[in-house]
Amino acid sequence: MARLDWVHSRLKNWERWHCQQRAGGLGFATQSVFLNEFPGADRVSRIPIDEVEASITNDAVEALKAPRPVLYQTLYLVYPLGLGPTGAAKRIGCHTSNIHANLGVADRVLAAWFTERAEKQARLRADVQAAYARVRGFST
Repeated sequence: MARLDWVHSRLKNWERWHCQQRAGGLGFATQSVFLNEFPGADRVSRIPIDEVEASITNDAVEALKAPRPVLYQTLYLVYPLGLGPTGAAKRIGCHTSNIHANLGVADRVLAAWFTERAEKQARLRADVQAAYARVRGFST
């Protein structure tokens, strides 16, 4: 099954965030940005981590734990543990094609979760704006 690139990129960001969390504590940067480079140093490209997006992605993956444990396990083996599809297949005891299929399904389930979350936020924002408008109408 084909992967969704935007979900895959979120999962890669989540992977980096999760690894940083295990190494340094809370998942947030443990070193000042100003200490990353100094003049004359060999430049090493670092991929920035979007902590907010990674935290939301973590919530989405954690939401799979009870209803879809196979997808949850697959995502953890492939991303934070870094086993990749082949290593995950060996760990679970299945064929690599099953892992690829699980990743495709997980992408679609996560995409639906992100879409539903965005719709809930939009409805909540509209409700807050409507309530604010009503309050402003009473105060004038």
